[in-house]
Amino acid sequence: MTEILKVCKLNKSFGGVTVARDIDFHLTQGTMHCLIGPNGAGKSSFFRMILGEYAPDSGQILFRGEDITGLRPFQRIRRGMSVKFQVPGIFKELSVRQNLEVAFQHHLHGHSLTGTIGRVLEFTNLEGESATPAGQLSHGQQQWLEIGMAVGVEPQLLLLDEPTAGMSPDETRKTGDMLHELNARGITILAVEHDMAFVEQIANSITVLHMGAIFAEGTIAEIIEHPGVQEIYLGAADE
Repeated sequence: MTEILKVCKLNKSFGGVTVARDIDFHLTQGTMHCLIGPNGAGKSSFFRMILGEYAPDSGQILFRGEDITGLRPFQRIRRGMSVKFQVPGIFKELSVRQNLEVAFQHHLHGHSLTGTIGRVLEFTNLEGESATPAGQLSHGQQQWLEIGMAVGVEPQLLLLDEPTAGMSPDETRKTGDMLHELNARGITILAVEHDMAFVEQIANSITVLHMGAIFAEGTIAEIIEHPGVQEIYLGAADE
């Protein structure tokens, strides 16, 4: 199996607080992998180092075999990464279509742009809302719009930060179905998530972080049965 992402001995501290401790992590191309852990485990910091928003104190990040440790986020995105954060980064005063145009304008042109917007509107079930200001969409629809903005240029790796936060159970299920469809198209997915029902719906494999280090890795069944994972969740304090 081809390795799309490899992290070697990653370390990071903020003001003496360690958020990443000797992390070794491997992500296989074509999988859907979830990062979980109690609040304060270091999930978001690890996620932002992969994207390039945080620079590690030491260690190495390889994407498709290339050392990207020193690259800025936009450089990583140009190489085939894309990201959707927990809070939708949409332009609420612009229409749904205009948001997609802004997202794709530097990557696509002419018929390619028009065709991609049409496919994304269909994929996100927002065809009937293309002229609607994005701020008038429901919370779930706003999340789907941003997923569409992230995948319209067909990245090889999609990073998702709690993609179902604030969604209803039905919206969460539909989001899982969308991610399965993207994965079937060949997009590798790495998601930070708290909702274990959603994790069970999408994940091929799971990494548990605790106190900035990898605590456990395995399938959903292996993680659920892991007594140490149960213990750190039950004993977790809020951030």
